[in-house]
Amino acid sequence: MSNIVALVGRPNVGKSTLFNRLTRRRMAIVDPTAGVTRDRHYGKSDWNGVDFSVIDTGGYVAGSEDVFEEQIRAQVEMALEESTVVLFLVDVMEGITPLDEEVADMLRRSRKKCFLVANKADNSKLIQQANMFYELGVEAVYPVSSINGSGTGELLDDLVKVLNKQQEEDTKDEIPKFAVVGRPNVGKSSLINILLGTERNIVTEIPGTTRDTIYSRYNRFGFDFYLVDTAGLRKKGKVHENIEFYSVMRSVRAIELSDVCLLLIDATTPFEAQDLNIFSLAARNNKGIVVLVNKWDLISDKDTDSVKRFTAQIKEKTAPLTDIPIVFTSVLTKQRVFKAMEAAVEVYHNRQRKISTSKLNQVMLPILENQPPPATKGKYIKIKYITQLPTPYPSFAFFCNLPQYIKEPYMRFVENQIRANWDFSGVPMKIYFRKK
Repeated sequence: MSNIVALVGRPNVGKSTLFNRLTRRRMAIVDPTAGVTRDRHYGKSDWNGVDFSVIDTGGYVAGSEDVFEEQIRAQVEMALEESTVVLFLVDVMEGITPLDEEVADMLRRSRKKCFLVANKADNSKLIQQANMFYELGVEAVYPVSSINGSGTGELLDDLVKVLNKQQEEDTKDEIPKFAVVGRPNVGKSSLINILLGTERNIVTEIPGTTRDTIYSRYNRFGFDFYLVDTAGLRKKGKVHENIEFYSVMRSVRAIELSDVCLLLIDATTPFEAQDLNIFSLAARNNKGIVVLVNKWDLISDKDTDSVKRFTAQIKEKTAPLTDIPIVFTSVLTKQRVFKAMEAAVEVYHNRQRKISTSKLNQVMLPILENQPPPATKGKYIKIKYITQLPTPYPSFAFFCNLPQYIKEPYMRFVENQIRANWDFSGVPMKIYFRKK
């Protein structure tokens, strides 16, 4: 089971600040004005070797007629439904408010595992004041300061204990798992229906998988894999305005359960921010990626350079990860559907590719000797040894004398040299420089 942690609470209690601290990125806008966070933010975090996804929700407001606040309420409710654990944030400086009581009541009804986080506890007096929140009927209160990070270590220690207990072992089956992800109405359902067909003997439901994420076995025409199906969006009240948010919520789970992600985009619209959001989720989770440009048959003004131009536009958006297969398909006419499956299988094998240490050193060391890292402060960096790490995705350790002086551009150069010598198309890669 994937681990998803949702941050909820009334407006202006510091959810976005805590989100930025947990993900170590300044993705969410932080401002004293209440209600700034309207779009959802998704990030990856880890603590003591446990990975989890973090979702920053908007401030919960009960009984408001404001159209934005109505959408925020609906999105918070969906985040609660999809999340594994909830971090309920309150403001220790303002104490308990009616809105806090409203949120606490909603959380009790949800029966989710919840941690009450008393934020803005910047000194010992405020830490003591945090005890007042036991009145909300919670088991424990965690006084923290999202700005300076105090108290977050104790919170995360207890959080990952719960996540560890709720994680399920992945299936032992070595068959690839392909997730079909993308924005609504790009053809995900049609692709899955074409692949599965009506012959039920090729479909095997695996019991015990995540709710609303269905494994379907596909085994014919020389292919054998599981489809992680997230195509169907449930009809719910208030989902109409939030369909994009709900789509990404489902994509988070599907991506974490997969080996390769088939990202469908619509050829009739540009590569949008939501497409890039889902692409980035897959890349940060170190999953294989194949981009399928669907509805290519609807482009009437195609010429000999149309594919080249569209491909260049996509790679410009996905940079620096541009070594990805891009297949132009039409699910309606079944055009290049099986070519897309061939690309997904190839990416799966690329993700599993292991290179011997002797071969790595034989090929890479001469290249790095000819183009060594730039000298820093008069000191020269010597790379002495390379090995591939035993991770589920490609990752490489370069041992050298001064790893702290290696800059991002040189790491990109090293990655490009590895890709030039071995086929890792469609697979994100990690490069580490370590002290010899």
